Amino acid sequence: MMIQPNSPDPQLDAFLVSSKLVGPEEKAWWHPLTGGVSSDIWRVDLSDRSLCVKRALPTLKVAANWEAPISRNADEWSWMQFAAQHCPDNVPAPLAHDPTLGVFAMSFLEPLRHPVWKAQLMSGQVDSHTARDVGRLVGHLHSVSAGRTDLLARFDTSETFQAIRLDPYLIATAERHPQIASRLEYLAKRTASIRTALVHGDVSPKNILVGPKGPVLLDAECAWFGDPAFDLAFCLNHLLLKCLVRPEARDALIASFKALTEAYFDEADWELRASLEARSAELLPALMLARVDGKSPVEYLTQDSQREHVRATAIPLIRQPVEFLYQVADAWQDRIGRHQPAL
Repeated sequence: MMIQPNSPDPQLDAFLVSSKLVGPEEKAWWHPLTGGVSSDIWRVDLSDRSLCVKRALPTLKVAANWEAPISRNADEWSWMQFAAQHCPDNVPAPLAHDPTLGVFAMSFLEPLRHPVWKAQLMSGQVDSHTARDVGRLVGHLHSVSAGRTDLLARFDTSETFQAIRLDPYLIATAERHPQIASRLEYLAKRTASIRTALVHGDVSPKNILVGPKGPVLLDAECAWFGDPAFDLAFCLNHLLLKCLVRPEARDALIASFKALTEAYFDEADWELRASLEARSAELLPALMLARVDGKSPVEYLTQDSQREHVRATAIPLIRQPVEFLYQVADAWQDRIGRHQPAL
């Protein structure tokens, strides 16, 4: 087999050939893609097309020590196959997988036609229709997976979810805030105990492309058959936090928060809204706090005053939970409205 001109690893070249994605003598040009902390990702240019290759890392690229099993690459591959069956326009096409290497290939989506939702939000381009479509998509994937025993068995990934989500977010934050540690530990334990639907685990604007046929979900390394409330709260959290860096778009971000919530619950037919929303409303402030005091703080909250706004809103809501998501949004608006007037 010919080693490619700028190959990052001969094993990856062999993977492309053994998967029949390239011929033994075909040239492939590898271009590292940025943005991820848990995997190496490349765009691979071939003579007639481009594809994307992703390999899981055993240690995540963050300041805190954060290790995770590379088996999550196989979990993401399986999630992509499931999502492609039900929403083929909303996930990259899965092409080939090598579980031993912890690597898979998928279709490459042209950035000009598939901008990253986070980039749009951070630039102040906030469209509630995008948020609605995200809520509908996530709710639909939860709905079609709810109660499926085959998925429960395949995505019995509680150990990985604990390592990548519950420990670095809720448990690490509990260590920073002993006064509410018991509440955060309870939320982590309760979340881990619920096995209802297939959870993506990282529904963040950085992992969502705004495509011509609707949102495209990426990076399902945390896929787990568990509590769907986690996905909903995880995504809504980002819409609230971005109010601090785009105050002029605050009203649009809150409208997007509400649009996503309602579209999600239009699809949520597996349990009563009251119970699902109450769990989401409890998780949301905990995840807000985790994004400033956990192992994976958001990079755009750079000022102490911004982090204090998060703590001042989240801690009381963790101590005394509310039942509805709009109550979390209202408390957030009240806090930042009094201390950071919109432009």
